[in-house]
Amino acid sequence: MTIFRSYRSLYFATFLMLLGTGLLSTYLGLHVAERASSLWVGAMMTSFYLGLVGGGKKGHRLIARVGHIRAYVAAAGMVCAASISHGLLDNLWLWLLLRMLVGVGMMCMYMVVESWLNEQSSSENRGKVFSGYMMASYLGMVVGQLTLASLPEMGTELLMLVALCFSLCLVPVALTRRIHPEPLTPASLSPRYFYHHVPMAMFTTLLAGSVVGAFYGLAPLYASRIGMDTRSIGLFMAACVAAGFLVQLPLGLLSDRFERPRLIRLFAILLLLVAAPLAIRTDWPQWMLFIGGALSCTFVFSLYPLAVAFANDNIEPEKRVSLAAVLLAVFGAGASMGPLLVGSLMRGMGPNMLFVFFCVSASLIALRVRPQVKTAETEVPDAPVEHVAMPDGLSSSPLVVALDPRIDEEQVQEHMVDIPLEDGPDIRTDTEEQHF
Repeated sequence: MTIFRSYRSLYFATFLMLLGTGLLSTYLGLHVAERASSLWVGAMMTSFYLGLVGGGKKGHRLIARVGHIRAYVAAAGMVCAASISHGLLDNLWLWLLLRMLVGVGMMCMYMVVESWLNEQSSSENRGKVFSGYMMASYLGMVVGQLTLASLPEMGTELLMLVALCFSLCLVPVALTRRIHPEPLTPASLSPRYFYHHVPMAMFTTLLAGSVVGAFYGLAPLYASRIGMDTRSIGLFMAACVAAGFLVQLPLGLLSDRFERPRLIRLFAILLLLVAAPLAIRTDWPQWMLFIGGALSCTFVFSLYPLAVAFANDNIEPEKRVSLAAVLLAVFGAGASMGPLLVGSLMRGMGPNMLFVFFCVSASLIALRVRPQVKTAETEVPDAPVEHVAMPDGLSSSPLVVALDPRIDEEQVQEHMVDIPLEDGPDIRTDTEEQHF
């Protein structure tokens, strides 16, 4: 409770951000499906993830130029305007552009919140601060879907609710009496190096991103095509996201007790088994669809955290900052490709292709990840490192590594730089005085 009270403003802003973006994603998925094919639905989610991936560099530049508070306000204003514009414009090509703008703005907002949390946390409480951030993120996504279920008859009015969320999340940030923290520079990227040292983790991350992106983009369409109404779709999505969140605690306990490659392979096989019935048939009773979807997401949302933990076991501590940035980039690349591929399959072969894709991806991971293959030449002496639940990529930025308690504060400081503002003198206060 002490941690919550200390960071409640940033947690509340994060909750509203994820409530708005989760509601917007489901709303657009359903409305695009009414007007066009499933390929367009997948393209919308792909465009959003491309915005997230590309927004990292833009966010760094914007924060370095105008500071955290102004950057957050500008990004939230852009997301708010883009969300409302979906109801004013009727061109799907323009909707793709708007979705990309929302992704860019969301990435900038994530970066501001995460760097601020890192600035105000210490090595003693960073793990608890990070857990609170994850809870606020997942709670926002779940409440967003429950809101959709409670307001099934609303049309474009839901866009006003999304805009309201992004307007309100400005309040705790804009009213702070303190100056922003120091911006972070991007971590160096070495994809070839990490692919050579942790190929199984990189492969798992890529497919996990594809599956997660396909779920967020096309699960509402899947539920709609098999006969669910808007209320049931909202409940279905809420149950799936909640299952992904609730599994994180037992997953951490298992990950610290058993070999992580074996867990990755086991969870991939279990995903194949629970998704197979939904891939074969779509006429199951609704309660079975809810259970099957929730169980599938239990394993879908477990693959990426396990891959991150396994990669950290086999990388030197001083390279873990760069590793996290590379893994998030790979996850984003997979999440950009997954919705477009699955959307094209669903257009020609039916809604069950979403779970067929889950099964195929799980099979590839189970075949590729072989526990008997060891990487002793790169395994760190104190491996396995402590497992930490990771955001799924929809609710994080490359700066989230700064909150990872497995990363020493000195390692993070190596990737920090004091960038003066271009519009005026550098008037930042000391870190100890920066709080809401």
